[in-house]
Amino acid sequence: MNEQTAEPNTAPELPRGQPPAPPPRVPVFNLPPALFFSLCLLVAIYAVQALVLSDGAVEWLFFTFGFIPARYLIPLSQQGPELFWTPVTYSLLHGGVEHIVFNAVWLMAFGAPVVRRIGTLRFVLFWLFSSIASAALHAALNWGDISLLIGASGVISGLMGAACRFAFPPERQPMQPAHLNARLSIFEAMKSRTVVIFMLFWLFGNALIAVGVPLVGDGSQEIAWDAHIGGFVFGFLLFAFFDRAPRPPVEPAEAEKDLLQS
Repeated sequence: MNEQTAEPNTAPELPRGQPPAPPPRVPVFNLPPALFFSLCLLVAIYAVQALVLSDGAVEWLFFTFGFIPARYLIPLSQQGPELFWTPVTYSLLHGGVEHIVFNAVWLMAFGAPVVRRIGTLRFVLFWLFSSIASAALHAALNWGDISLLIGASGVISGLMGAACRFAFPPERQPMQPAHLNARLSIFEAMKSRTVVIFMLFWLFGNALIAVGVPLVGDGSQEIAWDAHIGGFVFGFLLFAFFDRAPRPPVEPAEAEKDLLQS
C-alpha cells in the first residue's frame, strides 16, 4: 500500500473501463548482459569445437589456446607467441559437455552478483586477471609440465572468492540484494561464520579433488585443483581493486508509486 496516497483501510480505485494492468513478467534467468554474453561465448566455442572441428583441429585449438606450463621453459625463439595469450584463452575452452555445464551453473550462481556490483568493464578485467592468477599458481606447482590446462574453473573460483567479500547475507542486518551489501575487509570476512563455513567446504572439496576423489563425473580426467586455489585467493584478497561503491536502490517516481500498489 502506498502510504502517501491511499486512505487507511481504503483500496485505491482504478479508472472505470480500464482493466487492471498485468503483473510484470519475471524472466526465468535474470542474468546481467555481460554474464549472459560470457555464457553464450563459452557455449559457442564449445559447440564449434564439438560439432564443427575435426579431431586434428581440436588438438590444434587446445595446443594454440590452452595453457601448458612447459612453454615457459622453452626460449621464445624456439616457439610461437602462444605463451602470451594462453594464460587467458585457456579459460574459454572446455573438454566436454559435463565440464561446460558444471562450470556454467557455478558461473551463473557467483558471477551474477559480482557483475551487478562491479559492472561490465571491471568484470572483463577481473576475468583476465583471475585467469592469469589461476594459471600462474598452476605453472608454479607444475613447472615444466607438458599437461594441458583448459576451463573456466579458475575464474569461477575467483568469483567465489570475490563473493566472500560481500555477497553472503549480512549477519544481524536486514536482507537486501547481495550486490548492495557493504564490502567486508579481509579480517571481517574471516570473522563471518557464513564465509568461513563456505570457505571450509570449498577447501574440503578441492582437497578431495587433489587426492583423486572426483566431485562430478567418472574421474577419468584430472582436475587442476591448484588453479582453483589460485583463482580463489586472487578473488578473495584483491577484490577491493575491482570493487566500486554499491548503488543505492532506485526509488520509483511518484507516478509509478501510484500504480505499483501492494
